[in-house]
Amino acid sequence: MQEHRSPALVFGNADLDALSERAGASARRRQNFNFHAELTHPAQRLLNAVEPDSYIRPHRHVDALRDETFVVLRGAFGLVLFGEAGNVTQTVSMSAGGERIGAHVPGNTFHTLIALAPGSIFFEAKAGPYAALTDKDFGPWSPPEGDSGVADYLSSLRALFA
Repeated sequence: MQEHRSPALVFGNADLDALSERAGASARRRQNFNFHAELTHPAQRLLNAVEPDSYIRPHRHVDALRDETFVVLRGAFGLVLFGEAGNVTQTVSMSAGGERIGAHVPGNTFHTLIALAPGSIFFEAKAGPYAALTDKDFGPWSPPEGDSGVADYLSSLRALFA
């Protein structure tokens, strides 16, 4: 897949393979492909390739209009929703071609996604624009990326889907 600049972007399995390959080679073990050309676009639509050892820190989008919709294209994910204090309020397993293939998370809801299989990819849609410093409010009860507690915390979240 190349940056979207023409009237239509067509993608297929080879493009998803390449995106997964880039995710596997990245330090964060995930990689996204944006369909929108600019981060200021009012509709953020992207593919997210995530490997099982990638940590997506629990977060929320404080703006009530910042709902997120996820649809699993490949592999499997565990969605975890949290209360204000970090207590788990809901877990949902989703898989491509499975009984549950996606979810819609309302704005202001703490959540995370955990890849449950190698090569997992989901499509995501949410309101823009994207501003890195204000896009997410991280759960203060969750370890920051790079923290020594991440491996144990991720393992405890993964155990919710065992």
